[in-house]
Amino acid sequence: MWLLKAAIFFTLFAFALNNQQLVAVNFFFGTYWKANLVLVVLTAFGIGLLLGVLLMMPRWWRSRKNSSAQVAPPAVVAPAKTTPDTASVTANTLMMARDGL
Repeated sequence: MWLLKAAIFFTLFAFALNNQQLVAVNFFFGTYWKANLVLVVLTAFGIGLLLGVLLMMPRWWRSRKNSSAQVAPPAVVAPAKTTPDTASVTANTLMMARDGL
């Protein structure tokens, strides 16, 4: 696991070292923001991540609410009791009934 974390860290570190150029992000009305390219990319990633989580939250809450409502066990319906036809009752079935089988 530590090897994976180290690989991710060194990949991001190399990305940051390779993208140190100064860039300008132009906004409305002539305003702009000058920063290193790596900061601009990571800021855009963070804003996208935050927006995705915020837009997902209502659906996630609704799903949790629906799943918690369905936790109650379903009602068990007892089968209808049927009485055997008296003509088909034989001595063997009477003995089985007496013995509890």
